[in-house]
Amino acid sequence: MKKFRFANGELSQNGKGLIMGILNVTPDSFSDGGEFFNAEDAISHAKKMLSDGADIIDVGAMSTRPGSVPVPYREEIRRLEPVLKELCVIDNAVISVDTVNPETADFALSMGVNIINDVSGCFNIDMASVVKKYRAGWIMTHTANVPSGSVVDYPDGVVNAVKDFFDSFLCDCEKYGIGNEYICLDPGFGFAKTTDDNIELLKNLEKIIRPDVAFLAALSRKRFIGEITDTPEADERLAGTLTADIIALMKGSDLLRVHDVKETRQAIAIYNSIYNKGTTIYG
Repeated sequence: MKKFRFANGELSQNGKGLIMGILNVTPDSFSDGGEFFNAEDAISHAKKMLSDGADIIDVGAMSTRPGSVPVPYREEIRRLEPVLKELCVIDNAVISVDTVNPETADFALSMGVNIINDVSGCFNIDMASVVKKYRAGWIMTHTANVPSGSVVDYPDGVVNAVKDFFDSFLCDCEKYGIGNEYICLDPGFGFAKTTDDNIELLKNLEKIIRPDVAFLAALSRKRFIGEITDTPEADERLAGTLTADIIALMKGSDLLRVHDVKETRQAIAIYNSIYNKGTTIYG
């Protein structure tokens, strides 16, 4: 049974489908930018996602949509602080912060955050130092380490590119003294990938998922789902997202990062009733 360990605890799977609920405290995220920019609205939404069945709340203060402008870490911290003050004291709540900045990560973990969700697409020694200091969980996303919105050519195919990156990242973590049980891998759907790349990746997830490392699929409302379904508006892509999420579970994904927690929990319940009678639990 896989375990994903982090500051002050761990998540275990006795079944399929942990849920990470997305909380964007940004004015410009691709789907819900501005909707929860106010701290009170953000806190209320986080509590709703927890009551709907989220296992993790992932708080982000900087958009990674194509064309987004990087936010200085001090501004990230300013946006995060009032939200984290409330969320980090909720009993049994597991909180992650979506950031590429070691300074932001250090602040968040000092507040009681459990996990850093890092979309930098590279092993950063400063971030590794912060993660190790707090014994935090570290989610690493394949982004080809290029600006948001860029597309990269993968001569040996996107599946091999992602696999090679994960192998290299895990090797670097091992050398630095961070064990696999503190790592979660995210193949980075929508980051530096065409629609065809994303389809190929989803079809072949089992080729890059490892039995000893947690795996996250972040498919919610992604542009390639909109292109496949001819759905330009991100918040109208629920059906396409749920279908992609269930495929990811069937391929072996452990966690799903989603906007729509209640609906995803229902879909997972049906999936588990057919394929796996276990339930999601805290370790």
